[in-house]
Amino acid sequence: MSDTTNGSDSKKSGLNQDDLDALVASSDTGGRNPTGPAGMLILAVALAWSLFQLWISSPIPFMVGFGVFNDTEARSFHLAFALFLAFAAYPSQRTPVQLVLGLGVPILLTFLFWTASGPNVPGWWIPLVGLAVVAAILAGSPRDHVAPWEWALGIVGAATSLYIFFAYEGIANRVGAPITQDLVVGVAGLLILLEATRRALGPALMIVATVFLAYTFLGPYMPGIISHSGKSLSVVMNHQWITTQGVFGIALGVSTSFVFLFVLFGSLLDKAGAGNYFIQVAFSLMGHMRGGPAKAAVVSSAMTGLISGSSIANVVTTGTFTIPLMKKVGFNAEKAGAVEVASSVNGQIMPPVMGAAAFLMVEYVGIPYFDVVKHAFLPAVISYIALVYIVHLEAMKAGMEGLPRPVEPKPWVAWLLSLAFTIACICALSFAVYYGMGWIRPTFGAASPWIVFAMLILAYLALLWIASKEEVPQLAADEPVTELPKPGPTVRSGLHFILPVVVLVWALMIDRLSPGLSAFWAASFMIFILVTQRPILAVMRGQGRLGAAVRHGFVDLLEGLVAGARNMIGIGIATATAGIIVGAVSQTGVGSALADVVEVLSGGNILAILFLTAILSLILGMGLPTTANYIVVSALLAPVIVTLGQQNGLIVPLIAVHLFVFYFGIMADVTPPVGLASFAAAAVSGGDPIRTGAVAFFYSLRTAALPFLFIFNTDLLLINVDWIHGIFVFITSTIAMLLFAAATQGWFLTRNRIYEGAALLLIAFTLFRPGFWMDMVAPPFDTVPPAQIQEAAMELAPGDDLRLSIDGVNGIGEPISFVALLPVGEGETGEDRLFNSGLELIENGDEVVIDNVTFGSPAAEAGFDWDQTITQVEVPANPPSKYWMFIPAVLLLALVVFLQRARGGAVRPRQAAV
Repeated sequence: MSDTTNGSDSKKSGLNQDDLDALVASSDTGGRNPTGPAGMLILAVALAWSLFQLWISSPIPFMVGFGVFNDTEARSFHLAFALFLAFAAYPSQRTPVQLVLGLGVPILLTFLFWTASGPNVPGWWIPLVGLAVVAAILAGSPRDHVAPWEWALGIVGAATSLYIFFAYEGIANRVGAPITQDLVVGVAGLLILLEATRRALGPALMIVATVFLAYTFLGPYMPGIISHSGKSLSVVMNHQWITTQGVFGIALGVSTSFVFLFVLFGSLLDKAGAGNYFIQVAFSLMGHMRGGPAKAAVVSSAMTGLISGSSIANVVTTGTFTIPLMKKVGFNAEKAGAVEVASSVNGQIMPPVMGAAAFLMVEYVGIPYFDVVKHAFLPAVISYIALVYIVHLEAMKAGMEGLPRPVEPKPWVAWLLSLAFTIACICALSFAVYYGMGWIRPTFGAASPWIVFAMLILAYLALLWIASKEEVPQLAADEPVTELPKPGPTVRSGLHFILPVVVLVWALMIDRLSPGLSAFWAASFMIFILVTQRPILAVMRGQGRLGAAVRHGFVDLLEGLVAGARNMIGIGIATATAGIIVGAVSQTGVGSALADVVEVLSGGNILAILFLTAILSLILGMGLPTTANYIVVSALLAPVIVTLGQQNGLIVPLIAVHLFVFYFGIMADVTPPVGLASFAAAAVSGGDPIRTGAVAFFYSLRTAALPFLFIFNTDLLLINVDWIHGIFVFITSTIAMLLFAAATQGWFLTRNRIYEGAALLLIAFTLFRPGFWMDMVAPPFDTVPPAQIQEAAMELAPGDDLRLSIDGVNGIGEPISFVALLPVGEGETGEDRLFNSGLELIENGDEVVIDNVTFGSPAAEAGFDWDQTITQVEVPANPPSKYWMFIPAVLLLALVVFLQRARGGAVRPRQAAV
């Protein structure tokens, strides 16, 4: 096989490194970088945005009593920065379709605003505002400089956002009664926001938001099931712009409070050199294995997910190194690109720093970020392990081998001893840190933070001293990789990059600080590292030129702060625009109407609605960024899934539904024909983007299967699972996912036959959900008549759940049926226990009716209400352990192994060309 280098691959694809950087910029940071005063102004505004976010996230304003902003005021500044930079950094697309959409939306909305203004609101100014926006779009958008009308749109857009800050007291004094000034600002703000959305994110999100906005006005003209009375201009503008129900709602609040600091942290970590370090570590540890570069791509993309919330940036950053090397060991262009896509896209689901949607879950589900990370941990790790295995299977099929090692491998006994010693050292260090912290705090009291900071600095200096002894050549995207870096020196050369991540994880998981404050401390330490690492390393290595090293450190810091702000433009715009959709849903009640539509389409079947939700996420994801996709689908369908689950007797935790939507929102970056990450990978590999996306989707089937599984088996999300059970679930689920991958890839020990693939799928399903089969053999609940509910309550221990089937009516008088769990309270009698759970009942013969539900009680939280009828009572039975079903699964697996071993072994590997 011929030698293929990074440089030659870039030429083959027609893209050099500058082209790839421009591809990322056009998607994530804005493709326009003017020189001169305009460029300096953009840099200054981006820098000011980062410094503002650091200020409001820090405890300093509260310590000095100056510069304290409430949530609404902070959101107005956040959106103002995003709007200004969107028009400065993103040139407008001039294709005919983009131009038609860009002009059609403001014209349509101007007409709707004008006709909805009503006789009490003078509307003569509305066409003028719309005409100004249309004229600015028609005037053009040069790519090498910012036109005057674009500066005007950016400044006016920022002013409409800052209006919430400067008119805050006046707005608070006239809640629900906007004046003409409010309406002018709201109309201009919405039109400019939608144009900024088209520039930064493409037309899809703009179109979806426009449809929902138009729906609020055109309710009387809609079909009966989704019709409503229609809203006036003043009501809509008050809801969407003046209050926190629309644009300035929860989504923008999360972007302001949490997401910016995490994106900034990642940008600073990347500028410090952590991105290249992660890639080199992955190559040094895994590059020599079968299909080694592909396995290194998976691992490096998982680590790069810590510092990049963008799947496209992840693809290009790691793909410039990994894709050419994958092709070198035998992967074709499409498979090499697909492996990179599948691994890079999943970076958003990898704790502890997940995509922006994970922070939205904190607000939407109402649980701490620690719990979100805990629930998302197992599926993410299992997904990456399965992708490594898929790569291994592809290498087995083609008989590939890895790249040559720089040194001879250790004997396996020595390797095991080295691994055991490393694990023991890590465990000892972890225990020392954990219990040391527990001793320091009570001993030193208020001075303990300074003690901890001093220990952190000492650890930082020690790790820098270790790094100073290593001279590891940096991988360059435009140079061939002829030899793998040595594992030991490579790992030691950047251990200090782990410290900020440790600070972040400690603050989130141990101290349980808010995500925003945790990210602030991690970013602050990262700033310290950026400024000091070069000078300290220069001193330790005796290199001299200390002044140049100091200047270089401050330049890195400046570039990191600016890059962090520019990376946030799209997210800030997306969350604000998604707020329009959420506001329209809450204002029109379309959510309940949609629930009826979905119930009809799905026939009330929970599995059918899950497939509908998955398909909707994939379709919307063709044009919407992951964050906006998650907001839209979760706002529309998450409550529907929970409700239909209850009606089907399945109690679905809300976090499981939101993670389901999140996973499929991410999948949309892969799915052809509009998977942007697949196009980016194809630009690097020189392959066909549609075929790359199709192969990547096939590789990502394991990610698509997981959401369905943890809806029905919440053990995967570590819900009500102790740590011993959690380890068991992790092991069995990982084995199940590997077997699922082997079945879908058509290869286990050798090529699968059809019946072997079906058997592997059956085994995987059984390992994932053994309760499905055991419930058929021994039902998990015993049914008792409703009249015996008190006796049933007495049979259970306090805290155990009664499973009750309920008939009643909803808030608008429509009949409903659902299943709910009632935790049994303390008490001497069954009646006392039910009363302490919040439930008072009336018995009329065999009929049991809920007479009262105590406010704030477990019964109220479970969804019970007065006048509902209990139709069935189920108490936990004592069935055999569901894990007995593993025995037939293991026997069937043994049969498959026997058949494949009898038929022949693995394909002989061939050495990679060098």
